[in-house]
Amino acid sequence: MELCNCVEPAWPPDDLLMRYQYISDFFIALAYFSIPLELIYFVKKSAIFPYRWVLVQFGAFIVLCGATHFINLWTFSAHTRAVAVILTVAKIFTAVVSCATALMLVHIIPDLLSVKTRELFLKNKAAELDREMGLIRTQEETGRHVRMLTHEIRSTLDKNTILKTTLVELGKTLSLEECNLWMPTKNGQELQLSHTLRQTDFGLITVPIHHTTIKQVFSSNRAVVISPNSPVCISRPRQGKYVIGDVVAVRVPLLYLTNFHPGDWPDSSNRPFALMVLMLPSDSARRWHVYELELVEVVADQVAVALSHAAILEETMQARDLLMEQNVQLDMARREAETAICARNDFLAVMNHEMRTPMHAIIALSSLLQETELTPEQRSMVDTVLKSSNLLATLINDVLDLSRLEDGSLELDMNTFKLPQIFIDVRNLVKPITSLKKLQVSLTLAPGLPPIVVGDEKRLMQTALNVVGNAVKFTKEGSISIKVCLEKPEHTVDPLVPEFHPMQGEQHCYIRVEVRDTGVGLNPQDIPKLFNKFLQADSTTTRNYGGTGLGLAICKRFVNLMDGHIWVESEGVGKGTVVTFVVKLGLPGHPNELDRQSATLQQSTHLRTDFSGVRVLVTDDNGVNRMVTRGLLMRLGCEVTVVSSGRECLQVISQPGQSFQVLLLDVCMPDMDGYEVAIRIQEKFARHERPLLVALTANTDMATRERCLSLGMDRVILKPISLEKMRIVLTELLDVGSVNDNHWRAQGK
Repeated sequence: MELCNCVEPAWPPDDLLMRYQYISDFFIALAYFSIPLELIYFVKKSAIFPYRWVLVQFGAFIVLCGATHFINLWTFSAHTRAVAVILTVAKIFTAVVSCATALMLVHIIPDLLSVKTRELFLKNKAAELDREMGLIRTQEETGRHVRMLTHEIRSTLDKNTILKTTLVELGKTLSLEECNLWMPTKNGQELQLSHTLRQTDFGLITVPIHHTTIKQVFSSNRAVVISPNSPVCISRPRQGKYVIGDVVAVRVPLLYLTNFHPGDWPDSSNRPFALMVLMLPSDSARRWHVYELELVEVVADQVAVALSHAAILEETMQARDLLMEQNVQLDMARREAETAICARNDFLAVMNHEMRTPMHAIIALSSLLQETELTPEQRSMVDTVLKSSNLLATLINDVLDLSRLEDGSLELDMNTFKLPQIFIDVRNLVKPITSLKKLQVSLTLAPGLPPIVVGDEKRLMQTALNVVGNAVKFTKEGSISIKVCLEKPEHTVDPLVPEFHPMQGEQHCYIRVEVRDTGVGLNPQDIPKLFNKFLQADSTTTRNYGGTGLGLAICKRFVNLMDGHIWVESEGVGKGTVVTFVVKLGLPGHPNELDRQSATLQQSTHLRTDFSGVRVLVTDDNGVNRMVTRGLLMRLGCEVTVVSSGRECLQVISQPGQSFQVLLLDVCMPDMDGYEVAIRIQEKFARHERPLLVALTANTDMATRERCLSLGMDRVILKPISLEKMRIVLTELLDVGSVNDNHWRAQGK
């Protein structure tokens, strides 16, 4: 073995030391070779370690270190130059790898240190999440209490129950020392303590609404922490010294309604509030948390909603009670009105009957007197009496018609009649007056008018005569034109009712009647008054022209009954007036029926002048009426027998050889009325054997007419009767026959 080139003298080798070094190098090499195997196992089993390439460097470094120690085993004895070269190369590689690994650790160490920092950050985050989860659990628990509280206060609509339940549940949920509720007084200037959580007898305690604390709370929609010394903080008295807990207050909006009148709805700016005060336990370090304040605000809103519902229910109950009271009053008023209407109708019926009886005598005797030899002066006086009587009869009819129109008892009397003849008769009736006033009257019947129609001839005649009569009355000079035609779409309509557009049909037609005059005219603003009863355009009209103001009011109701419309137009005072009305009339069903009805009506227009040989039995309990009726019939040439009762009538008509053609029978008689007489006659005699039964009555209601016809009477005559009217009735009765069959046919029976 060569000596080393050392400063110190050569040290002889010691076999024992050499042996220990040899063994140590062997175990060092063995350990170095085992560590990479362990690192390889760790890398293989670890899926999350981020520095695998560093471990590779460590493995290479350790393997090289182990290789140097392992090669060094051959250097303890004589060795060749190749061993020295191999050992040198191994150490060079070991130096390179160890330096690279050391440099790499410089960059890895900060990352490893940051892993520790992140660990601490994650621990802090975990702790914070734990706190938040605890808060969430607390809030969930609080929310559960809120839902339970909401369910409790929504389960009732009693205000006291709602408020007491709210205080109790809030006290449990928030562990409160006390909870107070202050409600506004009626004058709205003070708050009064109404409910508390712990106290039962607290008396009358009020606080001005303008107090600083109250104004502070009412100005915010959030829960506000207030001073424990505020006058609204009322709690149970305690012994000794203690520290009052924190106090919060929140406003509770209230809803006040007044019988649901829109004008009484409260202004949102002046909306009333209640005050809820909540106190934490005394001598407690506890403070209000944000979620607790939010809970208080939510509960306050829920209480506001519940109180609003309770207020609405209270108002509804009051309104219901008021409505029930009003309904009772209205029902009483309705019954009183019905009683008054019945009394009025009974009075009018009695007065009608009693007034028509003397009117019958006056008109009948006046018409008989006209047929006698009179001086011009006497004839003028008789004419005046007859005209005045007719005017009075018309007035009575108008009042009765209006009364029945208002209570709905008036019904149309549907019969077949000649339409053009109605307007010809109207023109002939006003012709004497127009001749006297030197007025020109023209009647235009348009082509296409149906000759025969079905309707209420009397009401149509009355309407047309009223309208034309008004035109004659209010026209001093000029002309009056009457135009009758079928209603067409191109015709002008009432500007106030533009939706009225009648349509013609197969079984009906609409007739348009237009009456135009050059009279005094009207102010447009006065036109709506014309259809009101007892009203005229102005007060001077009655003084200058007379009248009751019933004419157009009745016309309007008649036209409405006939499914029509009436309106008045005028450009102003002195510019004349145009009155237009449209009515609905029926059309006969078959052409042969039209021909038959036309022939019948044509036959009835030829009045007989001589009724010689016609035997008539008059039955009436009133002596004046018997005398008057007998006079009319005798003037016409009839052979007349009069009796004063129903039983006497049956006795006379049952005598052998008594063959009466006509029986005039008063309906209202004592002992046995006309109805019973008619029934017994029809039971005793066949139809062709008995006389024609004619009811003579002063009752104008439709029920009387319907009853007479239903009992088999052939005709109904309404008092008063003039000579001309008696002539017409007898002509129709003897030439045409009974109207009973035609009546039921018109009614669809």
